[in-house]
Amino acid sequence: MKQYHYLLNDILENGEQRNDRTGVGTISVFGRSLRFDLRTGFPAITTKKLAWKSVVGELLWFIEGSKDERRLAEITHGSKDGTVTIWTPNSLASYWKKKAKFEGDVGRIYGVQWRRWRKPFNEGSVDQLQNLIDGLKSDPHSRRHIITAWNPGELSEMALPPCHILAQFYVSNKGELSCHMYQRSVDTFLGLPFNIASYSLFTHMIAQVCDLSVGELVISMGDAHIYNDHLDQVKQQLTRYPYDSPTLVVNPNVKDITQFTMNDIKLENYQCHPQILAKMAV
Repeated sequence: MKQYHYLLNDILENGEQRNDRTGVGTISVFGRSLRFDLRTGFPAITTKKLAWKSVVGELLWFIEGSKDERRLAEITHGSKDGTVTIWTPNSLASYWKKKAKFEGDVGRIYGVQWRRWRKPFNEGSVDQLQNLIDGLKSDPHSRRHIITAWNPGELSEMALPPCHILAQFYVSNKGELSCHMYQRSVDTFLGLPFNIASYSLFTHMIAQVCDLSVGELVISMGDAHIYNDHLDQVKQQLTRYPYDSPTLVVNPNVKDITQFTMNDIKLENYQCHPQILAKMAV
């Protein structure tokens, strides 16, 4: 994960001060990329503790196609009652609550777009995820293995417009599946380690159900930023030296991506430095 540290240093040294919608303000650079070889280990951040359970729970929630933040709590923690998730602040945000249709509603966000992208003129919906998997199996060399959450016609129906907006998948002649994800906006301290882990896991899961092995994860970023109230935390993290990458273990018996559960996905030999707390900007 040294390249992640290089990115943090790049933003500190070359970023410009910018105002943002949250009112917190950021230091920002534009147009950066990271590349991870998934064959050599799982790219979990080790210079602070990764919220691994939240990574897995959110991805399973997206795959399910839910827009209910309380359902995310149930998947991740086993209960809807009295539990807070990474989406709780967005579900309760004042700008969104007047639009929410029920408690926990976060609108037509990632998973809804992945599984039920609306066709025009009320002609049904498109299951992008199933189409992606079917396409990888039937025509692995296609250049159309794409899934997107950026739906301009429905941005107003989302508690938070998607930050990671598009992923393209590529099958090599060796039968290795790689993923190239584009992220329009990146909170590099809190969000990016989470995104790296999530799309790495997503690539592993898709590879398994398509009888492929894994290749690389490439992440291209638009606005890569550090929030002004995260600067001390970033500087603390940069004093820490990374540990070796852990190993992802996925239940090999699961061949339908909708059938994965929290118990089917484990991170082994994960050694990390202590958690560094920071407030999420909403």
